[in-house]
Amino acid sequence: MSKILVTGAGGYMGRHIVTSLLDKGADIIAVDFNIDLIDERADRRVVDIFSGDENLYEKLGKPDVCLHLAWKDGFVHNSDAHMEMLSSHYKFVKYMVESGCKQIAVMGTMHEVGYYEGEINEDTPCNPISLYGIAKDALRKSLIAYSEKNEFTLQWLRAYYIYGDDKRSNSIFAKIVAAAEEGKKTFPLNSGKNKYDFITVDELADQISSCVMQKEVTGIINCCSGKPVSLGEMVESFVRNHGYDLELQYGVFPDRPYDSPAIWGNSEKIEKIMNNRK
Repeated sequence: MSKILVTGAGGYMGRHIVTSLLDKGADIIAVDFNIDLIDERADRRVVDIFSGDENLYEKLGKPDVCLHLAWKDGFVHNSDAHMEMLSSHYKFVKYMVESGCKQIAVMGTMHEVGYYEGEINEDTPCNPISLYGIAKDALRKSLIAYSEKNEFTLQWLRAYYIYGDDKRSNSIFAKIVAAAEEGKKTFPLNSGKNKYDFITVDELADQISSCVMQKEVTGIINCCSGKPVSLGEMVESFVRNHGYDLELQYGVFPDRPYDSPAIWGNSEKIEKIMNNRK
């Protein structure tokens, strides 16, 4: 059984992914600065992966696979931290490979692509417009270049619009939960017409854990539903399913000029992985 290191294991997605991996029988080393909410079945450790410690690989148990989720200010798309820490992420992955870890999976994002209309596949050109997207795009390109001269399995796991476990997220669904709990009766929106690729955090965790527990499908993997759904439709369903007494007010905010009318992921690779698992 492969030993899998998960960085950022205590984060919004990390906790769900660790549990999904454990449920599939994986041997997990879960690393973060706060490990309190991580599944206790994992080997939980508080470690600074960017410390430059020359013996870090040994201290982390010499994992066979590294799932790199750690990322500061992931919900703050124009934080300077994205660019300031970019080289640290590259150095960490490079160190893991040189130390003996031969399967690297890194969390990507639709924000690498920037403004785009239609289905995103692994060949879709990227023109990111936020510091978050720019840094992720640069890390992906640098790791692909590095992988061409060094033998290891590289998987870039590109996520889309995630919801679920909403109190710990920063999505519109988290804001709806907060508004409902505050007793508000209305919730302002833009037109709600733009379409996105929505996926629950638990379904995403299932997809990501399935990705890293195999080596046949590699490269850029869209972890997604593959289906565009309008924001209005999703929000109305969310409010209805939670029984919230909230009136949705469309058109209060303008649609942002850099938001695509419709953007979603090509799901061929992830469907192959999930089907092979059955």
